[in-house]
Amino acid sequence: MHSTIQRLQAFAALTKPRVVSLIVFCAVIGMFLASPGPVPLPILAFGTVGIALVAGAAAAINCLIEEHIDARMARTRARPLPRGTIGVFETFFFSGVLGGIGLSLLYRLVNPLTMWLTLATFVGYALIYTIYLKPRTSQNIVIGGAAGAMPPVLGWAAVTGQAPAEAWLLFLIIFVWTPPHFWSLALYRAREYAAAGLPMLPVTHGAEYTRLQVFLYTVGLTLVTLVPWVIGMSGLPYLAAAVVLDAIFLGHAWIVWRHYSDQAARRTFRWSIIYLTLLFAALLVDHAL
Repeated sequence: MHSTIQRLQAFAALTKPRVVSLIVFCAVIGMFLASPGPVPLPILAFGTVGIALVAGAAAAINCLIEEHIDARMARTRARPLPRGTIGVFETFFFSGVLGGIGLSLLYRLVNPLTMWLTLATFVGYALIYTIYLKPRTSQNIVIGGAAGAMPPVLGWAAVTGQAPAEAWLLFLIIFVWTPPHFWSLALYRAREYAAAGLPMLPVTHGAEYTRLQVFLYTVGLTLVTLVPWVIGMSGLPYLAAAVVLDAIFLGHAWIVWRHYSDQAARRTFRWSIIYLTLLFAALLVDHAL
């Protein structure tokens, strides 16, 4: 019984639950922002489950492809594949089942557009980013961030069957948020990335250049997050929240740039996750008001 529980926990770990929870959260926010009233319960339920399953499948494929890289890095060597807890075929089969069920739910019980957009996101992250971009270019996070920025578009499409400009504005916020988020991590994990042979920005261009980019992208993010209020998509409650959250993020990014320490980079990375969660929550609260 104990070994069965451990195996189930290992399969769950393949899906990167913390990452998937943020993906699902942003998708659900997209659903609520797309709807003038309550989101229909079947759309909310099947859309959320379908997107979560496909995201988990993409994470499992990512773990499968990067098994040899994960084994070299302290942050990832405890994952199920490097430890030998789960085999390659099991991971591939598990991912196929998750992804197949998720896409089927989206196609049959939500709408075809959401399914196709979710499939494109799967391909973008699990294949294009993981196989091609990540090991070949220091801009892997910037380009590959397009896949990670899709959840609110998926949520919007689930409710309306469309992906209008407002949905792509939410996409843009996450897209611009991604580089300072990941490069903060890469700064204090640079030696591990170098040892693993990955061309992350601190490895290819140095820490000083990366620190500047973290700050510049955070400035860009601040400007982008004001656009929902400028175009009338949100009101003053969101604007107030965005200004406060952006000011804190800018403060972290400034310290990373001008007064760097690994501890400062860790704080910035952790804050970036809290930041995105609170920013999208503010959009939801503003919409409800």
